Amino acid sequence: MGVRDALLIATGTYSSGRLAGLRSPAADVVELAGVLADPAIGWFETRQVVDAPAHQAMRAIEGFFRNRGTDDLLVLHISCHGVKDDDGLLYFACADTDPDLLASTSVPAEFLHAQMGRCRAKSIVLLLDCCFSGAFVPGMKAVAGVDAKEQLSGYGRAVLMATGRTEYAWEGSRFRELEPEPSRFTEAIVHGLRTGEADRDGDGRVAVDELYEHVYERLRESGAKQTPQWSSELVHRVYLANRAISVPADRPPKFRTRPQRRARRGQDALILLDIPLLNAVLGTTETVQVETANTCGGCEGLGTAADSLVERCHACDGDALREGEDCETCKGFGTLIENPCPGCAGDGRVVARRSVRVKIPPGVGSGMRIRLTEQGETGPGGGPAGDLYVEINELPDGRFERHGNDLHCTTTVPAAIARDGGIIDLETLADGVKKIRIPGGMKSGQTVRVAGLGVPVLRASGEVDGRGDLMVTVDVHER
Repeated sequence: MGVRDALLIATGTYSSGRLAGLRSPAADVVELAGVLADPAIGWFETRQVVDAPAHQAMRAIEGFFRNRGTDDLLVLHISCHGVKDDDGLLYFACADTDPDLLASTSVPAEFLHAQMGRCRAKSIVLLLDCCFSGAFVPGMKAVAGVDAKEQLSGYGRAVLMATGRTEYAWEGSRFRELEPEPSRFTEAIVHGLRTGEADRDGDGRVAVDELYEHVYERLRESGAKQTPQWSSELVHRVYLANRAISVPADRPPKFRTRPQRRARRGQDALILLDIPLLNAVLGTTETVQVETANTCGGCEGLGTAADSLVERCHACDGDALREGEDCETCKGFGTLIENPCPGCAGDGRVVARRSVRVKIPPGVGSGMRIRLTEQGETGPGGGPAGDLYVEINELPDGRFERHGNDLHCTTTVPAAIARDGGIIDLETLADGVKKIRIPGGMKSGQTVRVAGLGVPVLRASGEVDGRGDLMVTVDVHER
């Protein structure tokens, strides 16, 4: 037996303003490292390289593939922007990547190919989670324009790719999600290994080809607009993990080998939340009522009565599909329940109303969505819950209007102060009474800018970076 090593490279912060920041890579490597290092699952030695410059990332990659034995199993996970040059060559962006100097400030796919080609290990698995064209300006999504399979496949290796992924779901010029989140691709990998659902043949182990099938189906079920790709030239079947699901000893043997297809991810849920302009500026915490499908307490989500067995569907042989569509006999689950739970009729879920607390960061605006992971609908058969999205609807204020990150208001100024200049007291929206300097010679309709008393500037990371201004329109009171 050779060693089992994993190198996880994640870049979400970029010095170049032409590369949008990504929220998921750092969180992805933590989750993936945890499941790979778990002795009950992967038993890998793991190393993480996060937000590193190109020379550090390349040094880590070269060192990772050096002095290996033929029986070693190596896993390399890369999560970042993927960029191609005018010749169509692929590069993996690093913290210091300059899009005009890709060869010297990023990791070329050619370099990675060369390191893997020199490595003596005959079992190399590359997990490539990047958008291939990059989202360089707001409003653009990445497109799959790079033949990564052709550039990165080779003898003794397998490549799993998430194509066309972008970290931000853009609509117009504003981002739609505020919280850090795992990418759908890496989330599907982690889920398949952690739950054991990627063990397609029920032999207690997860092979690379089984993991790809699980990722493909999970992304299809989630409705994600991406199609993972797969290329393999491994010399033998490679197992990444053991199935870490414990089965009670008193259960019949049939339970030990039943298909795992019945557990499916739940649907995402969306609710609208009205908030006053003041709360949009200051931020707040709201409690919202959500009515969604939740795990059935009677069967704990399994959908079965206490004495029921779950069998492979005879119509589709457990594949859940017939002629490309969900099998009508098992409703796309791949399994059949002998005696369904009377409380949920075999669905594993019941509809219930619950309260959810939502943290609203300062600076949100109408149309922005806050994502709450796994707070949506519980999946059929006890599957993982979908996500809950809370869309902000900013209510108008009687005195202040918002224009981007600036606030606008009108105030009455005595004629003498408007003529000669002076100081007035102004009741602001969120900062109490402030003394405002009015320059001499002001006329009705003219505006005074007060710096830093506007709306907080909310960045894609969820952090606040400064504030807009308060624009005070003068209404001169003649006496």
